[in-house]
Amino acid sequence: MEAHGLDRILREHRFFAGLDEESCGVVCGCAKNVRFEAGEYLFRAGEPADQFYLLRHGRVALEVAAPGRGAVTFQTVGEGEIVGVSWLIPPYRWTYDAKAVELVRAIAMDAACLRRKCEADHDLGYEMMKRFVPVLVDRLQNTRLQILDVYGPNG
Repeated sequence: MEAHGLDRILREHRFFAGLDEESCGVVCGCAKNVRFEAGEYLFRAGEPADQFYLLRHGRVALEVAAPGRGAVTFQTVGEGEIVGVSWLIPPYRWTYDAKAVELVRAIAMDAACLRRKCEADHDLGYEMMKRFVPVLVDRLQNTRLQILDVYGPNG
């Protein structure tokens, strides 16, 4: 896909809604199209967090290992959402698994590329943080609720 096609897709994705044209062009330089079949992992806990994903189609289960229970899905995300926040914080390793529930089409963002660009342009870095913090808070909230389910009196 040509760069201007990715630029349009990024601007239309709700995560990047309202991002100025110049910043969108900078971010686009770190993007590529990817696809995952149902049952395929986007990433596994412990692996290097070298990308994050903007979902365009399909659903992804976010899973953690629970002792005695195997994988527990703490959230399922779909079109318009983000998968992966561990690329933001050293040591840049995934802390959970992400598994395609069905065919997934996404834009993969090269994390090292984006970190370099954010370091060079602190306004862009601040803009990315404002967009990622709500995702982090949402994931923490969902994990907290899942823990209550697993370890609560009826868990």
